[in-house]
Amino acid sequence: MKPVEQIKIPIAKEMELFETKFKDAMISRVPLLNRITYYIVRRKGKQMRPMFVFLVAKMVSDGGFDERTYRGASVVELIHTATLVHDDVVDDSNQRRGFFSINALWKNKIAVLVGDFLLSKGLLLSIDNEDFDILKLISIAVREMSEGELLQIEKARKLDITEEVYFEIIRQKTATLIAACCGIGAASVGANNKTVQQMRKFGEYIGIAFQIKDDLFDYTEDKIGKPTGIDIKEQKMTLPLIYTLNNVSKKDRNWLINSIKKHNHDKKRVKEVISFVKKNGGIEYTMNKMHSYKSKAIAILNNFPNSEYKNSLVKMIGYVVERKI
Repeated sequence: MKPVEQIKIPIAKEMELFETKFKDAMISRVPLLNRITYYIVRRKGKQMRPMFVFLVAKMVSDGGFDERTYRGASVVELIHTATLVHDDVVDDSNQRRGFFSINALWKNKIAVLVGDFLLSKGLLLSIDNEDFDILKLISIAVREMSEGELLQIEKARKLDITEEVYFEIIRQKTATLIAACCGIGAASVGANNKTVQQMRKFGEYIGIAFQIKDDLFDYTEDKIGKPTGIDIKEQKMTLPLIYTLNNVSKKDRNWLINSIKKHNHDKKRVKEVISFVKKNGGIEYTMNKMHSYKSKAIAILNNFPNSEYKNSLVKMIGYVVERKI
């Protein structure tokens, strides 16, 4: 059994029911929109975000939840899907999870409008049911995701990005949505504000660890489904590179910067950069940072009594840092 399937066991029934509710949340009076949303539903990913919502809701409420939690999970998935559709337009990407992207099949104008439609569906699902606490949590996430993307565009190309700025970018770009899932899971079952904020922090730590793991894939030789060195080719400043740049001689630093700026499409040079980063402790340092975020997330879970839901969240943390793709 795949790790994700094992994690899902305590909420398998809820996840099945969620699929129906999520489809219903997407329904429109426009046939074209229904065709596109049907296509989106059919090519769903691992659905980790709704899993976070359900597992946290069950853990903090001793196993019970109602329609509010299903709505919270649907809101998260609607907003997340909207951002992915818009991202593919921005990145001019023709594929998403091995399938054609919406913009590849229906062109950019329709893709942008579909993203807007999904976003409004998510917001209205909360407003119509007066789930204003859930709406606030997801709105904060959308704001931060936009800020994180813009911060990266502003800073990353300069190649003088600090570790502090790197962590702020990944906190906003990646971790904030997982933080919202966990906060929404707790809020949906009436948890107090302290618990909601605690679970948001838990989600943030997992999200940061998740992104660090993604950054490490660029330096791996395993077959992971994407070629290594992509971040270097795209001049993306990730933690292994930032650490190395800050901890080598001026001469080596200049060679690294020159390699990334002027030779980032030379395969041999990119391999030399990867090898140099490994030799100078960039990978080891990054892995230690990732494991420290894993420990912080587990420390938060230790405040809750043992349950199958807590166990699944512990497995989820393990999966995030040990996954192969």
